[in-house]
Amino acid sequence: MQSPGSPATFAVMAEPATILIVDDHRAVREELAFALGYDGWRTREAGDGPAALELVRNDPEIALVLLDVKLPGLDGLEVQKQLKELRPDLPVVMISGHGDLDTAVLAVRNGAYDFLQKPFATDRVLLSLRNALANAQLRSENTRLRAALQDDFRLLGDGAAMTQVRALITKVAPTDVAVLVLGENGTGKELVARQLHQQSRRAAAPFVAINCAAIPADLVESELFGHEKGAFTGATNDRAGCFEQASGGTLFLDEVGDMPLPMQAKLLRTLQERVVTRVGGTRTIAVDVRVIAATNQDLAQMVAEKTFREDLFYRLHVVRVQLPPLRERREDLELLATHFLLLACRRNGLPVRRLGPDGCAWLGSQPWPGNVRQLKNVLEAAAILAESDEVTASDLQAAATPPPARQAGGEPDWFHYELLDDFRAATEKEFLRRKLLENHGNIKRTAERIDLQRSNLYKKLERYGLK
Repeated sequence: MQSPGSPATFAVMAEPATILIVDDHRAVREELAFALGYDGWRTREAGDGPAALELVRNDPEIALVLLDVKLPGLDGLEVQKQLKELRPDLPVVMISGHGDLDTAVLAVRNGAYDFLQKPFATDRVLLSLRNALANAQLRSENTRLRAALQDDFRLLGDGAAMTQVRALITKVAPTDVAVLVLGENGTGKELVARQLHQQSRRAAAPFVAINCAAIPADLVESELFGHEKGAFTGATNDRAGCFEQASGGTLFLDEVGDMPLPMQAKLLRTLQERVVTRVGGTRTIAVDVRVIAATNQDLAQMVAEKTFREDLFYRLHVVRVQLPPLRERREDLELLATHFLLLACRRNGLPVRRLGPDGCAWLGSQPWPGNVRQLKNVLEAAAILAESDEVTASDLQAAATPPPARQAGGEPDWFHYELLDDFRAATEKEFLRRKLLENHGNIKRTAERIDLQRSNLYKKLERYGLK
Protein backbone atom coordinates (compact mmCIF):
# COMPACT_ATOMS: atom_id res chain seq x y z
CA MET A 1 0.00 0.00 0.00
CA GLN A 2 1.31 3.42 -0.87
CA SER A 3 2.22 5.79 1.93
CA PRO A 4 -0.59 8.06 3.17
CA GLY A 5 -1.01 11.48 1.66
CA SER A 6 -0.42 14.56 3.77
CA PRO A 7 -3.23 15.92 5.96
CA ALA A 8 -3.31 18.95 3.67
CA THR A 9 -4.34 16.71 0.78
CA PHE A 10 -7.16 14.98 2.64
CA ALA A 11 -8.91 17.17 5.20
CA VAL A 12 -9.62 15.58 8.54
CA MET A 13 -13.37 15.17 9.18
CA ALA A 14 -14.91 17.29 11.93
CA GLU A 15 -16.49 14.18 13.44
CA PRO A 16 -14.39 11.18 12.30
CA ALA A 17 -16.42 8.16 11.26
CA THR A 18 -15.62 4.72 12.63
CA ILE A 19 -14.55 2.23 9.96
CA LEU A 20 -14.60 -1.52 10.64
CA ILE A 21 -11.78 -3.34 8.79
CA VAL A 22 -12.51 -7.04 8.25
CA ASP A 23 -9.59 -9.12 6.92
CA ASP A 24 -8.01 -12.36 8.09
CA HIS A 25 -4.49 -10.99 7.56
CA ARG A 26 -3.32 -8.85 10.46
CA ALA A 27 -0.79 -7.03 8.29
CA VAL A 28 -3.53 -5.85 5.93
CA ARG A 29 -5.69 -4.69 8.84
CA GLU A 30 -2.82 -2.80 10.43
CA GLU A 31 -1.80 -1.18 7.16
CA LEU A 32 -5.35 0.01 6.49
CA ALA A 33 -5.83 1.15 10.08
CA PHE A 34 -2.60 3.18 9.95
CA ALA A 35 -3.56 4.91 6.70
CA LEU A 36 -7.11 5.67 7.84
CA GLY A 37 -5.98 6.79 11.29
CA TYR A 38 -3.39 9.11 9.75
CA ASP A 39 -6.19 10.73 7.77
CA GLY A 40 -8.32 11.21 10.89
CA TRP A 41 -10.63 8.18 10.80
CA ARG A 42 -11.37 5.94 13.75
CA THR A 43 -11.01 2.22 13.08
CA ARG A 44 -11.97 -1.14 14.53
CA GLU A 45 -10.71 -4.50 13.34
CA ALA A 46 -12.04 -8.05 12.95
CA GLY A 47 -10.23 -11.12 11.63
CA ASP A 48 -13.29 -13.10 10.59
CA GLY A 49 -17.01 -12.83 9.81
CA PRO A 50 -18.53 -13.73 13.20
CA ALA A 51 -16.29 -11.21 14.98
CA ALA A 52 -17.28 -8.52 12.47
CA LEU A 53 -21.00 -9.21 12.92
CA GLU A 54 -20.63 -9.10 16.69
CA LEU A 55 -18.89 -5.71 16.53
CA VAL A 56 -21.60 -4.28 14.28
CA ARG A 57 -24.32 -5.56 16.64
CA ASN A 58 -22.71 -3.90 19.65
CA ASP A 59 -21.25 -0.70 18.20
CA PRO A 60 -23.75 1.67 16.56
CA GLU A 61 -20.89 4.10 15.87
CA ILE A 62 -19.57 1.89 13.08
CA ALA A 63 -20.37 3.88 9.94
CA LEU A 64 -18.80 1.70 7.23
CA VAL A 65 -17.33 -1.78 6.80
CA LEU A 66 -14.26 -2.62 4.73
CA LEU A 67 -14.89 -6.30 4.08
CA ASP A 68 -12.53 -8.87 2.55
CA VAL A 69 -14.13 -11.28 0.08
CA LYS A 70 -12.00 -14.26 1.24
CA LEU A 71 -12.52 -15.02 4.91
CA PRO A 72 -12.11 -18.28 6.82
CA GLY A 73 -15.39 -20.04 7.58
CA LEU A 74 -18.04 -17.42 6.89
CA ASP A 75 -17.03 -15.85 3.57
CA GLY A 76 -17.39 -12.19 2.66
CA LEU A 77 -20.58 -12.60 0.63
CA GLU A 78 -22.37 -14.27 3.53
CA VAL A 79 -21.09 -11.64 5.96
CA GLN A 80 -22.34 -8.94 3.58
CA LYS A 81 -25.76 -10.57 3.48
CA GLN A 82 -26.00 -10.72 7.27
CA LEU A 83 -24.76 -7.14 7.64
CA LYS A 84 -27.56 -6.03 5.33
CA GLU A 85 -30.07 -7.79 7.58
CA LEU A 86 -28.53 -6.26 10.72
CA ARG A 87 -28.22 -2.72 9.39
CA PRO A 88 -29.63 -2.16 5.90
CA ASP A 89 -28.26 1.40 5.82
CA LEU A 90 -24.64 0.42 6.64
CA PRO A 91 -22.36 0.92 3.61
CA VAL A 92 -19.97 -1.92 2.75
CA VAL A 93 -16.83 -1.64 0.62
CA MET A 94 -15.40 -4.98 -0.47
CA ILE A 95 -11.69 -5.86 -0.50
CA SER A 96 -10.60 -8.27 -3.21
CA GLY A 97 -7.48 -9.92 -4.50
CA HIS A 98 -6.94 -10.56 -8.20
CA GLY A 99 -8.60 -13.95 -8.04
CA ASP A 100 -11.62 -12.63 -6.16
CA LEU A 101 -12.59 -9.94 -8.67
CA ASP A 102 -15.71 -11.70 -10.01
CA THR A 103 -16.93 -12.31 -6.47
CA ALA A 104 -16.34 -8.66 -5.56
CA VAL A 105 -18.35 -7.53 -8.58
CA LEU A 106 -21.15 -9.86 -7.49
CA ALA A 107 -21.02 -8.31 -4.02
CA VAL A 108 -21.46 -4.84 -5.53
CA ARG A 109 -24.48 -6.10 -7.45
CA ASN A 110 -25.84 -7.38 -4.14
CA GLY A 111 -25.55 -3.96 -2.53
CA ALA A 112 -21.91 -3.28 -1.68
CA TYR A 113 -20.97 0.29 -2.49
CA ASP A 114 -17.57 -0.41 -4.08
CA PHE A 115 -14.65 -2.83 -4.14
CA LEU A 116 -10.96 -2.17 -3.61
CA GLN A 117 -8.44 -4.38 -5.31
CA LYS A 118 -5.19 -5.34 -3.60
CA PRO A 119 -2.59 -3.87 -3.51
CA PHE A 120 -4.27 -0.69 -2.29
CA ALA A 121 -3.60 2.89 -3.36
CA THR A 122 -4.26 5.24 -0.46
CA ASP A 123 -5.95 7.89 -2.58
CA ARG A 124 -8.31 5.26 -4.01
CA VAL A 125 -9.17 3.92 -0.54
CA LEU A 126 -9.90 7.35 0.93
CA LEU A 127 -11.94 8.45 -2.08
CA SER A 128 -14.05 5.30 -1.95
CA LEU A 129 -14.71 5.67 1.78
CA ARG A 130 -15.64 9.32 1.50
CA ASN A 131 -17.98 8.66 -1.40
CA ALA A 132 -19.59 5.68 0.35
CA LEU A 133 -20.24 7.71 3.51
CA ALA A 134 -21.54 10.70 1.54
CA ASN A 135 -23.85 8.36 -0.37
CA ALA A 136 -25.11 6.81 2.87
CA GLN A 137 -25.75 10.28 4.32
CA LEU A 138 -27.74 11.28 1.24
CA ARG A 139 -29.82 8.12 1.44
CA SER A 140 -30.43 8.70 5.14
CA GLU A 141 -31.52 12.29 4.46
CA ASN A 142 -33.75 11.11 1.63
CA THR A 143 -35.35 8.55 3.96
CA ARG A 144 -35.91 11.25 6.58
CA LEU A 145 -37.47 13.61 4.04
CA ARG A 146 -39.69 10.86 2.67
CA ALA A 147 -40.84 10.07 6.21
CA ALA A 148 -41.59 13.76 6.78
CA LEU A 149 -43.59 13.86 3.54
CA GLN A 150 -45.43 10.73 4.56
CA ASP A 151 -46.27 12.49 7.82
CA ASP A 152 -47.67 15.46 5.90
CA PHE A 153 -49.66 13.18 3.60
CA ARG A 154 -51.22 10.96 6.26
CA LEU A 155 -55.00 10.66 6.43
CA LEU A 156 -55.74 11.18 10.11
CA GLY A 157 -58.90 10.31 11.96
CA ASP A 158 -60.15 7.57 14.27
CA GLY A 159 -63.82 7.99 13.43
CA ALA A 160 -65.83 5.49 11.41
CA ALA A 161 -65.83 7.63 8.25
CA MET A 162 -62.05 7.95 7.93
CA THR A 163 -61.49 4.36 9.00
CA GLN A 164 -63.66 3.26 6.08
CA VAL A 165 -61.82 5.59 3.69
CA ARG A 166 -58.42 4.18 4.69
CA ALA A 167 -59.69 0.61 4.35
CA LEU A 168 -60.99 1.37 0.85
CA ILE A 169 -57.64 2.93 -0.13
CA THR A 170 -55.77 -0.15 1.09
CA LYS A 171 -58.03 -2.39 -0.99
CA VAL A 172 -57.93 -0.31 -4.18
CA ALA A 173 -54.33 1.00 -4.16
CA PRO A 174 -52.57 -2.16 -5.46
CA THR A 175 -54.82 -2.20 -8.56
CA ASP A 176 -54.64 0.07 -11.61
CA VAL A 177 -58.33 1.03 -11.70
CA ALA A 178 -59.35 4.67 -12.06
CA VAL A 179 -60.55 6.28 -8.83
CA LEU A 180 -62.88 9.25 -8.44
CA VAL A 181 -62.43 11.14 -5.17
CA LEU A 182 -65.39 13.27 -4.13
CA GLY A 183 -65.60 15.83 -1.36
CA GLU A 184 -65.75 19.51 -0.53
CA ASN A 185 -62.71 21.74 -0.92
CA GLY A 186 -60.18 21.16 1.83
CA THR A 187 -61.34 17.67 2.80
CA GLY A 188 -58.10 16.02 1.66
CA LYS A 189 -58.78 14.75 -1.85
CA GLU A 190 -55.14 15.09 -2.90
CA LEU A 191 -54.06 13.23 0.25
CA VAL A 192 -56.26 10.32 -0.84
CA ALA A 193 -54.65 10.40 -4.29
CA ARG A 194 -51.17 10.40 -2.78
CA GLN A 195 -52.03 7.53 -0.47
CA LEU A 196 -53.35 5.52 -3.42
CA HIS A 197 -50.08 6.21 -5.23
CA GLN A 198 -47.80 5.47 -2.27
CA GLN A 199 -49.51 2.15 -1.56
CA SER A 200 -49.49 1.08 -5.21
CA ARG A 201 -46.98 -0.75 -7.37
CA ARG A 202 -46.25 2.62 -8.97
CA ALA A 203 -44.98 4.23 -5.76
CA ALA A 204 -41.40 4.60 -7.02
CA ALA A 205 -42.61 6.35 -10.22
CA PRO A 206 -43.78 9.98 -10.50
CA PHE A 207 -46.92 11.40 -8.92
CA VAL A 208 -48.07 14.41 -10.98
CA ALA A 209 -50.96 16.65 -9.94
CA ILE A 210 -52.79 19.18 -12.09
CA ASN A 211 -55.63 21.47 -11.02
CA CYS A 212 -58.01 21.64 -13.97
CA ALA A 213 -59.81 24.70 -12.58
CA ALA A 214 -56.66 26.76 -12.03
CA ILE A 215 -55.46 26.59 -15.65
CA PRO A 216 -56.93 28.88 -18.32
CA ALA A 217 -59.08 26.89 -20.77
CA ASP A 218 -56.78 27.57 -23.73
CA LEU A 219 -53.78 26.09 -21.90
CA VAL A 220 -55.32 22.89 -20.52
CA GLU A 221 -54.46 20.83 -23.60
CA SER A 222 -50.82 21.92 -23.52
CA GLU A 223 -50.57 21.19 -19.78
CA LEU A 224 -52.01 17.70 -20.19
CA PHE A 225 -50.47 16.59 -23.46
CA GLY A 226 -47.47 18.88 -23.96
CA HIS A 227 -46.56 20.94 -27.00
CA GLU A 228 -43.96 21.20 -29.73
CA LYS A 229 -41.74 24.23 -30.21
CA GLY A 230 -43.61 26.90 -32.18
CA ALA A 231 -47.05 25.34 -31.60
CA PHE A 232 -48.33 28.70 -30.31
CA THR A 233 -47.03 32.08 -29.21
CA GLY A 234 -44.67 31.55 -26.31
CA ALA A 235 -43.93 27.88 -27.10
CA THR A 236 -40.18 28.40 -27.39
CA ASN A 237 -39.26 24.80 -26.55
CA ASP A 238 -40.71 21.31 -26.77
CA ARG A 239 -42.49 20.46 -23.53
CA ALA A 240 -43.75 17.17 -22.16
CA GLY A 241 -47.25 17.34 -20.72
CA CYS A 242 -48.50 15.87 -17.46
CA PHE A 243 -49.34 12.51 -19.03
CA GLU A 244 -45.77 12.07 -20.25
CA GLN A 245 -44.31 13.33 -16.97
CA ALA A 246 -46.44 10.85 -15.02
CA SER A 247 -45.84 7.86 -17.30
CA GLY A 248 -45.23 4.79 -15.19
CA GLY A 249 -46.82 6.52 -12.22
CA THR A 250 -49.98 8.36 -11.25
CA LEU A 251 -51.70 11.45 -12.67
CA PHE A 252 -54.02 13.30 -10.32
CA LEU A 253 -56.67 15.42 -12.06
CA ASP A 254 -58.00 17.77 -9.38
CA GLU A 255 -61.25 19.68 -9.99
CA VAL A 256 -61.90 17.54 -13.07
CA GLY A 257 -65.49 18.82 -13.19
CA ASP A 258 -64.11 22.18 -14.35
CA MET A 259 -62.45 20.72 -17.43
CA PRO A 260 -63.86 22.26 -20.65
CA LEU A 261 -66.05 19.91 -22.71
CA PRO A 262 -63.72 19.83 -25.77
CA MET A 263 -60.87 18.74 -23.49
CA GLN A 264 -63.03 16.06 -21.93
CA ALA A 265 -63.27 14.34 -25.33
CA LYS A 266 -59.48 14.43 -25.77
CA LEU A 267 -58.94 13.15 -22.23
CA LEU A 268 -61.32 10.25 -22.90
CA ARG A 269 -59.39 9.31 -26.05
CA THR A 270 -56.11 9.32 -24.15
CA LEU A 271 -57.53 7.12 -21.39
CA GLN A 272 -58.88 4.66 -23.95
CA GLU A 273 -55.89 4.51 -26.30
CA ARG A 274 -53.07 5.26 -23.82
CA VAL A 275 -51.34 7.62 -26.23
CA VAL A 276 -50.95 11.40 -26.40
CA THR A 277 -50.18 13.80 -29.21
CA ARG A 278 -48.50 17.04 -28.27
CA VAL A 279 -50.06 20.32 -29.36
CA GLY A 280 -48.52 21.18 -32.72
CA GLY A 281 -47.17 17.67 -33.21
CA THR A 282 -48.20 14.61 -35.19
CA ARG A 283 -46.32 11.84 -33.40
CA THR A 284 -48.27 9.69 -30.93
CA ILE A 285 -46.49 8.96 -27.65
CA ALA A 286 -47.41 5.90 -25.58
CA VAL A 287 -48.10 6.61 -21.90
CA ASP A 288 -48.71 4.28 -18.98
CA VAL A 289 -50.58 6.28 -16.37
CA ARG A 290 -53.01 5.53 -13.60
CA VAL A 291 -55.52 8.36 -13.38
CA ILE A 292 -57.10 9.53 -10.15
CA ALA A 293 -59.65 12.33 -10.52
CA ALA A 294 -61.25 14.51 -7.89
CA THR A 295 -64.00 17.09 -7.72
CA ASN A 296 -66.21 18.93 -5.25
CA GLN A 297 -69.07 18.94 -7.76
CA ASP A 298 -71.89 16.50 -8.43
CA LEU A 299 -70.66 14.94 -11.67
CA ALA A 300 -73.78 12.80 -12.05
CA GLN A 301 -75.89 15.97 -12.02
CA MET A 302 -73.49 17.59 -14.48
CA VAL A 303 -73.91 14.58 -16.79
CA ALA A 304 -77.68 15.05 -16.63
CA GLU A 305 -77.21 18.75 -17.46
CA LYS A 306 -74.90 17.85 -20.39
CA THR A 307 -71.98 19.80 -18.89
CA PHE A 308 -69.88 16.69 -18.30
CA ARG A 309 -69.47 13.78 -20.70
CA GLU A 310 -71.24 10.63 -19.58
CA ASP A 311 -68.65 8.31 -21.14
CA LEU A 312 -65.81 10.13 -19.37
CA PHE A 313 -67.73 10.01 -16.10
CA TYR A 314 -67.94 6.22 -16.23
CA ARG A 315 -64.31 5.94 -17.35
CA LEU A 316 -63.18 7.90 -14.28
CA HIS A 317 -65.74 6.48 -11.88
CA VAL A 318 -64.59 2.87 -11.54
CA VAL A 319 -64.17 3.20 -7.78
CA ARG A 320 -65.47 6.16 -5.77
CA VAL A 321 -63.95 7.50 -2.55
CA GLN A 322 -66.28 9.90 -0.74
CA LEU A 323 -64.63 12.20 1.80
CA PRO A 324 -66.82 13.62 4.57
CA PRO A 325 -66.63 17.33 5.44
CA LEU A 326 -64.97 18.18 8.74
CA ARG A 327 -68.27 19.23 10.31
CA GLU A 328 -69.42 15.59 9.98
CA ARG A 329 -66.35 14.13 11.68
CA ARG A 330 -65.98 16.30 14.77
CA GLU A 331 -64.71 13.30 16.73
CA ASP A 332 -61.44 13.75 14.82
CA LEU A 333 -61.01 17.46 15.55
CA GLU A 334 -58.74 17.17 18.59
CA LEU A 335 -56.51 14.54 16.95
CA LEU A 336 -56.16 16.62 13.78
CA ALA A 337 -55.52 19.83 15.71
CA THR A 338 -52.86 18.23 17.90
CA HIS A 339 -51.12 16.80 14.84
CA PHE A 340 -51.19 20.11 12.91
CA LEU A 341 -49.98 22.00 15.98
CA LEU A 342 -47.00 19.66 16.35
CA LEU A 343 -46.14 19.93 12.65
CA ALA A 344 -46.41 23.73 12.76
CA CYS A 345 -44.07 23.97 15.76
CA ARG A 346 -41.56 21.62 14.15
CA ARG A 347 -41.68 23.41 10.78
CA ASN A 348 -41.30 26.90 12.28
CA GLY A 349 -38.72 26.07 14.94
CA LEU A 350 -41.13 26.79 17.80
CA PRO A 351 -41.28 25.17 21.24
CA VAL A 352 -43.85 22.40 21.39
CA ARG A 353 -47.27 23.86 22.11
CA ARG A 354 -50.33 22.08 23.45
CA LEU A 355 -54.00 22.69 22.86
CA GLY A 356 -55.81 24.10 25.88
CA PRO A 357 -59.27 22.81 26.98
CA ASP A 358 -61.01 26.01 25.91
CA GLY A 359 -59.18 25.72 22.56
CA CYS A 360 -60.66 22.25 22.03
CA ALA A 361 -64.11 23.57 22.87
CA TRP A 362 -63.69 26.48 20.44
CA LEU A 363 -62.67 24.11 17.64
CA GLY A 364 -65.82 22.08 18.19
CA SER A 365 -68.03 25.16 17.95
CA GLN A 366 -66.84 26.21 14.49
CA PRO A 367 -68.48 25.26 11.15
CA TRP A 368 -65.14 24.81 9.29
CA PRO A 369 -66.35 25.62 5.77
CA GLY A 370 -62.75 25.23 4.55
CA ASN A 371 -62.56 21.80 6.18
CA VAL A 372 -59.21 20.22 7.13
CA ARG A 373 -57.18 22.70 5.07
CA GLN A 374 -58.71 25.61 6.99
CA LEU A 375 -58.11 23.85 10.30
CA LYS A 376 -54.43 23.26 9.42
CA ASN A 377 -53.90 26.93 8.50
CA VAL A 378 -55.59 28.13 11.69
CA LEU A 379 -53.42 25.86 13.86
CA GLU A 380 -50.23 27.00 12.15
CA ALA A 381 -51.11 30.65 12.65
CA ALA A 382 -52.13 30.01 16.26
CA ALA A 383 -48.84 28.22 16.98
CA ILE A 384 -46.94 31.29 15.79
CA LEU A 385 -49.16 33.90 17.47
CA ALA A 386 -49.68 32.18 20.83
CA GLU A 387 -48.08 33.96 23.81
CA SER A 388 -47.53 30.77 25.80
CA ASP A 389 -47.07 27.05 25.25
CA GLU A 390 -50.83 26.53 25.64
CA VAL A 391 -52.93 27.48 22.60
CA THR A 392 -56.17 28.98 23.84
CA ALA A 393 -59.53 29.76 22.27
CA SER A 394 -58.54 33.42 21.90
CA ASP A 395 -55.34 32.40 20.07
CA LEU A 396 -57.36 30.25 17.67
CA GLN A 397 -59.99 32.91 17.12
CA ALA A 398 -57.32 35.51 16.32
CA ALA A 399 -55.68 33.09 13.92
CA ALA A 400 -58.94 32.14 12.23
CA THR A 401 -60.09 35.67 11.44
CA PRO A 402 -57.18 38.10 11.40
CA PRO A 403 -59.06 41.38 11.93
CA PRO A 404 -58.26 44.68 10.22
CA ALA A 405 -57.69 47.71 12.43
CA ARG A 406 -60.78 48.59 14.44
CA GLN A 407 -62.49 51.88 15.12
CA ALA A 408 -63.65 52.82 18.59
CA GLY A 409 -67.04 51.22 17.95
CA GLY A 410 -65.48 47.92 16.91
CA GLU A 411 -66.11 48.31 13.18
CA PRO A 412 -63.25 47.59 10.75
CA ASP A 413 -61.17 50.66 9.99
CA TRP A 414 -60.24 50.09 6.36
CA PHE A 415 -58.88 53.60 6.03
CA HIS A 416 -55.95 53.28 8.43
CA TYR A 417 -53.83 51.95 5.55
CA GLU A 418 -51.34 54.45 4.22
CA LEU A 419 -50.96 52.89 0.76
CA LEU A 420 -53.69 52.26 -1.78
CA ASP A 421 -52.26 48.82 -2.63
CA ASP A 422 -52.47 47.75 1.03
CA PHE A 423 -56.06 48.97 1.25
CA ARG A 424 -57.02 47.09 -1.92
CA ALA A 425 -55.35 43.89 -0.74
CA ALA A 426 -56.99 43.97 2.70
CA THR A 427 -60.50 44.65 1.41
CA GLU A 428 -60.20 42.15 -1.44
CA LYS A 429 -59.02 39.44 0.93
CA GLU A 430 -61.92 40.07 3.31
CA PHE A 431 -64.40 40.16 0.41
CA LEU A 432 -63.17 36.81 -0.94
CA ARG A 433 -63.11 35.24 2.52
CA ARG A 434 -66.73 36.19 3.16
CA LYS A 435 -67.90 35.06 -0.27
CA LEU A 436 -66.22 31.69 0.25
CA LEU A 437 -68.00 31.34 3.58
CA GLU A 438 -71.34 32.24 1.96
CA ASN A 439 -70.79 29.56 -0.68
CA HIS A 440 -69.54 26.93 1.79
CA GLY A 441 -66.07 26.88 0.27
CA ASN A 442 -67.30 26.03 -3.24
CA ILE A 443 -64.81 27.80 -5.50
CA LYS A 444 -66.76 27.27 -8.72
CA ARG A 445 -69.94 28.77 -7.26
CA THR A 446 -67.99 31.63 -5.66
CA ALA A 447 -66.30 32.47 -8.96
CA GLU A 448 -69.64 32.50 -10.78
CA ARG A 449 -71.35 34.69 -8.20
CA ILE A 450 -68.58 37.30 -8.09
CA ASP A 451 -68.14 37.14 -11.89
CA LEU A 452 -64.49 36.09 -11.83
CA GLN A 453 -62.73 33.39 -13.84
CA ARG A 454 -61.98 30.37 -11.68
CA SER A 455 -58.31 30.42 -12.63
CA ASN A 456 -58.04 34.04 -11.45
CA LEU A 457 -59.90 33.25 -8.25
CA TYR A 458 -57.47 30.41 -7.50
CA LYS A 459 -54.52 32.76 -7.95
CA LYS A 460 -56.03 35.30 -5.57
CA LEU A 461 -56.80 32.63 -2.97
CA GLU A 462 -53.19 31.42 -3.18
CA ARG A 463 -51.93 35.01 -2.81
CA TYR A 464 -54.00 35.69 0.29
CA GLY A 465 -53.48 32.30 1.93
CA LEU A 466 -57.19 31.46 1.70
CA LYS A 467 -56.80 28.23 -0.29
